[in-house]
Amino acid sequence: MFKTKITPLALIIASISASASAELIISEYVEGSGFNKAIEIYNTSSAEVSLNGYSLSLYSNGSGSASVTEELTGLLAANSTYVIVTSDSRANDELKLKAQLFSGAVNFNGDDALVLMQGSNVIDSFGQRGVKEIWSAGGVTTKDKTLRRKENILIGRATPDSTFNPSDEWLQFDKNDFSGLGFFGIGTTPEPEPEPLEPLICGNDKTTINAIQGTGAASPFVNTTVELEGVVTANFQGDNQLKGFFISSLPVDDDTNPLTSEGIFVYFAAANVSVGDHVRVQGSVEEYFNATQIGSVTQVAVCNSGLTVSATKISLPVTNTTDLEAFEGMLITLEQPLIVTNNFGLGRYGEIELATERLYQGTQVALPGDAANTLEANNLTKKILLDDGSTLQNIEPIYPIPGLSAENTLRTGDTVNTVTGVLAYSFDTYRIHPTITPQFITTNARKNAPELHVDADLRVASFNVLNYFNGDGQGAGFPTSRGADSEAEFIRQEAKIVSAISAIQADVIGLMEIENDGFGEFSAIASLVNALNDFDTANQYAFVNFGLDKIGSDAITTALIYRVNRVVEVGSAAITTQSPFDFGNRPPIAQSFKVLATDEVFTAAVAHLKSKGGCSSATGANQDKSDGQACWNETRVAGANAYASWLNSKPTGIDDEDIILIGDLNAYAMEDPIRAFADNGYKNAVAELDGNTLGYSYSFSGRAGSLDYALVSPSLLSKIVATNDWHINADEPTLLDYNVEFKSDAQQSSLYAAGPYRASDHDPIIVDIKSEGILTPEEQTPVIAANQTFIVNENSPVGTVIGQLAFSDPNANDSPVVEFIVSGSNSVTINNQGQIVVTAELDYEQQSLITLVVQAQDSADNISLEQTVTINVNSDKAQNNDDDSGSLFWLTIFLAPLTLFRRFKS
Repeated sequence: MFKTKITPLALIIASISASASAELIISEYVEGSGFNKAIEIYNTSSAEVSLNGYSLSLYSNGSGSASVTEELTGLLAANSTYVIVTSDSRANDELKLKAQLFSGAVNFNGDDALVLMQGSNVIDSFGQRGVKEIWSAGGVTTKDKTLRRKENILIGRATPDSTFNPSDEWLQFDKNDFSGLGFFGIGTTPEPEPEPLEPLICGNDKTTINAIQGTGAASPFVNTTVELEGVVTANFQGDNQLKGFFISSLPVDDDTNPLTSEGIFVYFAAANVSVGDHVRVQGSVEEYFNATQIGSVTQVAVCNSGLTVSATKISLPVTNTTDLEAFEGMLITLEQPLIVTNNFGLGRYGEIELATERLYQGTQVALPGDAANTLEANNLTKKILLDDGSTLQNIEPIYPIPGLSAENTLRTGDTVNTVTGVLAYSFDTYRIHPTITPQFITTNARKNAPELHVDADLRVASFNVLNYFNGDGQGAGFPTSRGADSEAEFIRQEAKIVSAISAIQADVIGLMEIENDGFGEFSAIASLVNALNDFDTANQYAFVNFGLDKIGSDAITTALIYRVNRVVEVGSAAITTQSPFDFGNRPPIAQSFKVLATDEVFTAAVAHLKSKGGCSSATGANQDKSDGQACWNETRVAGANAYASWLNSKPTGIDDEDIILIGDLNAYAMEDPIRAFADNGYKNAVAELDGNTLGYSYSFSGRAGSLDYALVSPSLLSKIVATNDWHINADEPTLLDYNVEFKSDAQQSSLYAAGPYRASDHDPIIVDIKSEGILTPEEQTPVIAANQTFIVNENSPVGTVIGQLAFSDPNANDSPVVEFIVSGSNSVTINNQGQIVVTAELDYEQQSLITLVVQAQDSADNISLEQTVTINVNSDKAQNNDDDSGSLFWLTIFLAPLTLFRRFKS
């Protein structure tokens, strides 16, 4: 463990530099579950302090440099606190209500340090900067606890790099204890007894629910104390729930105005109510994150019980998302088939997004700009979130699929026919808290890996393996910078990836997001190939060795593996780190192969272009232009053009036109980089065979799209017989992956299987190829040789074969010639073997020269160009006079027209 030695002189200097600003200290530290993180700052002085110039910095994972710094502003009153809560919206609602500021600077774990500064002076600190450690001493730990500064500690710790003992200045409280936030000191001054309240009287004058809701987004009664009545339609008062209940207007109070809601949420759990109770409530109207509710409730009276409320029928899509405001707080039902479009939050938050259809990323099916943005705007009108009504994370059992397991999944594309519950609004999304457990239907069942197409003799695949890092390659070295946190997690991860790759049975596979640690004995690529060979004994896998300790500078790289019993490397392994592959875009790799069964040669290349993340550092043309392509698009386009140019230069030294580029291009199908590849001759094989861009390999925020591709040269495109996105990952909930965090011991077993499903977050792309080639319709068309001439004797019997027509059929095995179309004579025809046959009596004096117009037609209805075939008819007299005189025969032929001329003239 690295520790910095602090001299007494340094401590004295540090304390002097901080003394001028000793008014502020960090007074409370909340490291709760999930995103429940907060820091409280206390003004110890009796004078107001300006926060301008102060900053709070987070030092993550033992770093000596701040990962996030929050500049503070405003005024902090004397002896008052300032609460900063994580900016992640998934923090506990109770915690968020205490915040004066939301900031990423408090998105810490128990092993991260915090430093409070004024300008360049350290005012206070928590933890030890530059050290990654969960600090524990004297019964106090920084992990999963709330810590409060001891009341006698009124001067900050100005030595952030010194050894940190949390028990010196801090007291420990339970995880998720937020009760002390907002004031400094362990105890509180007793509040005076409140004045007694006048009991509520049911039926007295009241404010109706529809009046409170109003016709706009916000209530006209905000911050007004009201009394209202209604019937309880849903009860979520439990500690793990919303801590309140929903009520609906009494029938007599319904105003029939379609713009006003007849339901509202009451944030109150101290009174026991049940569904069907007629209640009277006294409280204040609040807009809580843009949702109208009754809070600061002082009284609830139950007026009656056993009432029923009929759910209001609504349907999707709506004309505008704001149309749902008229139903906020009401009991509703959607009686229509809805498709699961997002299951990312299923295990963590009990959330599922439903929509009228599978929703696509705008730029997957529409051009960037107005078209893509319009499509996404339409997406918003088609969806709604199903929410279990719990405020906890990672609850058991998982709602609404209590039997969810590695084998019993809920995939995007599955459906539900009816959803009934109360409509709420939070975190910028309309959501339904079900009052009846919805019943899902498996309409998008898992499929095994597709069988090799009957016409194919070669399979190529692309697979993003989501940070396959193998530690030191010998069972230790965990956690690494990415991927598995422990050897146990790595074993689970590797088993799933190996299972998936083996099932694909590809001859060549391009990999992305594999650890960039070279090609040695203990490298990640060597570890994966060894595991594959142990698992799939029917094949022998190898990797292309580029002979480097590291490819480029990124933590992850691309790789090529192949089956040595199916293909062999030819040419040289090629790589470039030239611009634009020196930043963002990972360096391209390529290798040529020969198919052992057919001797056909092709080149496979792997790409991984710059991701759409990290937009805050993007500048100039790389900034997000709000056209649907996100940031770094210019870098990806430059990568696409340079990659195509590099491939066209035949970098492996093999001059063959069959090229396939596989990889994660971080661009959807209609975006600029994919179109740049097409302009350079590399077409999207999946889209070309499907005839559309509805294929997908990835799901993000409930939108399907393809980030993974097989881009092929024109010559290879003609040889592809099948493409498949094998949906083993994008459709599956994330909680079925190899990770063990946020899962109970039972879930770590029940939610995991060593099979291919949720082995990664990207689906593999599979391409089946008939390596000897498939002819285009033009290339398949039969061809008849031009200017063919034949001779037949006069009076030859019907059925006499005059000769064999010369023609070619490039695709005779698949679509043979079945007919010759003949015009010009009824005396001669051509059968389907191309033989010219006499069909009627031949009279030299009537017709000494027969001219036929002939076309060949094959079984695929390809018809050749017309050709003229000439047949000379010999007279019997000429034959009798000189059967063996070649010269006399040709003289007869030459004089025949003159003879006919004289005969017709006489």
